[in-house]
Amino acid sequence: MTRLRHPAFGVLAAALFAALPVVSSQAASPGNDPAALARIRDAALQSDYAWERTADMTDLIGPRLSGSKGAAAAVTQVAEAMRKLGAKVTLQPVKVPHWVRGQETGELVEYRGRPEGISQRVVLTALGGSGATPAAGLTAPVVVVSSFDELKARGAEVKGKIVLFDVPFDQFMADRGLAGPAYGQGSNYRTNGPRMAAELGAVAALVRSVGGANYRLPHTGATNLQDGARIPAAAVTVEDAMLMSRLAKRGPLSMRLVLTPQILPDADSYNVIADLPGTEKPEEVVIVSGHLDSWDLATGAHDDAAGVASAMAVFETLKKLDYRPRRTIRLIAWMNEENGTRGARTYLEANTANAATHIGAIESDNGAGRPFGLRASVPATSSRLFAPLQAALQPIGAGVFQRQDALSTGDLSGLERAGVPSFAPLIDTSSYFDYHHTGADTLDKVDPDNLRRHVALMATTAWFLANVEEPIGRAVVPAR
Repeated sequence: MTRLRHPAFGVLAAALFAALPVVSSQAASPGNDPAALARIRDAALQSDYAWERTADMTDLIGPRLSGSKGAAAAVTQVAEAMRKLGAKVTLQPVKVPHWVRGQETGELVEYRGRPEGISQRVVLTALGGSGATPAAGLTAPVVVVSSFDELKARGAEVKGKIVLFDVPFDQFMADRGLAGPAYGQGSNYRTNGPRMAAELGAVAALVRSVGGANYRLPHTGATNLQDGARIPAAAVTVEDAMLMSRLAKRGPLSMRLVLTPQILPDADSYNVIADLPGTEKPEEVVIVSGHLDSWDLATGAHDDAAGVASAMAVFETLKKLDYRPRRTIRLIAWMNEENGTRGARTYLEANTANAATHIGAIESDNGAGRPFGLRASVPATSSRLFAPLQAALQPIGAGVFQRQDALSTGDLSGLERAGVPSFAPLIDTSSYFDYHHTGADTLDKVDPDNLRRHVALMATTAWFLANVEEPIGRAVVPAR
């Protein structure tokens, strides 16, 4: 049967087809559509890429202290993995400190009530930047103090002595979501105590380990010791610090200490930088990051292999979805966070002039505990802009948005002072300082499900920042 067509049909059809969008060979970016944010979140939750990369870094390489062969191997490993994902990789040269641990022993050789022929071993580990004892060690009386005020009050007793700072880590605070402040209180004694003891004439300094889980584990970390007053400095286990305090109350206490670390010439290393170029504003950058180096006592699984691996997995997630951001997403695997932040300073020096093109920077460096949301140094007026991101993360229990004037994270603090808003996962850290800077920071302590949630949080946040339409403003760090 012949169908008759109205003359106007052809005109109407032409108009309808003209109104349809042109479909290119590459689909347009979905931007911050709620469905797109949900797809990123869900894709991350279905991948073990971050776990595999954490295993590679910890099991295949091990410790990665700046200047070591392990640190160099980590640079190569991460760069190769990012190239396999199709990222544009740059190695940014960084000169890093090269401190190496030597022999380290401690022994209590004199105390009231000591049976003839008895001495007691002290479990300890040298602190970063520690000076050395003579090869045969030194023996000296011990002065035990519980605060900087007590150190000053007893300053006349310190010359020629070994000073022990016996300051407990506040696990009560850590168990209630305040592990960061608890660590800050304790690490102040590790960082500044040896220097202050040296200024008063001490021959060595000991610090009660900063952390929980008292299983006779020493916790290392950096000090502010300087050349010319670089006395031997070590962390002793909680149990041994308590023992020394008890013995000192009985009467005079003396210790034989052997520490033989060395400070070698600065070593050549690199920040690993990998870019996923933006489609519309490639000159604008969103950083997602963690730090490559670790202390040398263990494999640094929580601190910070898991952080680097989570940042790497942001790229893997977006590649699987074939999502291309409007702005460039830049992975930075920082070098030398633990004992110098030279990598962060090198990047800042190279990018100070274009800090305004950095829209935001994310760093994961608080372990791989369960994430509850984000901390962010954005203007108060910008908090409302993150409602869509919070909604996307709420189904995995990570919808909290905690605004602060400044996060002051290790590698991002310089960029933050230059106005770049910083972001960090808001994490359950109640047990993080059980392992932090100890020989127990190994892969078995990382929960794979929590790690997938980290990736979901970081990937969704990085995508959101790379595609946000309304300016989020700049960080304004209060003057100190």
